[in-house]
Amino acid sequence: MPAATRADARRNRALVLQAARFAFAERGLEVPLDEIARRAGVGAGTVYRHFPSKEVLFRAAVRDRLRLFADTAGDLAEADDPGGVFFRFLASVVRLSVPDRAVCEALEAAGEPGPVPSAEGSAGPELEFLPALGVLLARAQQAGAVRVDVDLADVRTLLIGCLAMERRRSVVPGPVGADAGAGAEPGAAPVGRMTALMLDGLRADRTVTELPVAGPIRDETRCAVCGAALAAARTGRPARYCGGACRQKAHRARRTAPPDRR
Repeated sequence: MPAATRADARRNRALVLQAARFAFAERGLEVPLDEIARRAGVGAGTVYRHFPSKEVLFRAAVRDRLRLFADTAGDLAEADDPGGVFFRFLASVVRLSVPDRAVCEALEAAGEPGPVPSAEGSAGPELEFLPALGVLLARAQQAGAVRVDVDLADVRTLLIGCLAMERRRSVVPGPVGADAGAGAEPGAAPVGRMTALMLDGLRADRTVTELPVAGPIRDETRCAVCGAALAAARTGRPARYCGGACRQKAHRARRTAPPDRR
């Protein structure tokens, strides 16, 4: 094969892989290969020449991040303060994975029954990650920092659930335009809150991590009775109460208050 052809093939492979990383990070495995080819500026046939299936391309796209997790856990295996190392490492994995749907899906697949091939056909780096995490867990338990009644399968399940909840409940910006600044979606939580709850559930002592709290929401109004945050009014008069119960309490309070305080 001429050198120019080999260079073109390497360039096309790199373009496909870069486009796949962004596409999978946004949409996970549901993104079609045709869209990846479009983003890469190549034909679908070029994608298939380098990656025979979407699953193989997916593994290649997340391999570097997962190998970084596994290598980092390996480097920390002999570190001092095994309890602190375990908790900080687990929190870092969540923080770095939440923005990347592909990594979340790959971590969820890790440890499932059946072989999980990598792009090269061998065990994927997600399977290297779990044993490395298990070493950190065992050392933290031996140090008395992590409760001894949990195992690696428990930690994996908690990690997957935490990733899902952080992605679902993280604070998101309000809509762009006239409603900008209206605040987070109902039920949203500050980034890191679910992680703190997960880590506290693993601790062997009674220490409780101070949970991150949401910052003040611009133009936020609260119920005049219970203080609950009120949704921003789209049209008409802004609401004063969060619901009928508080409205009735306020009405009763006005009726029984002295005339000069109504």
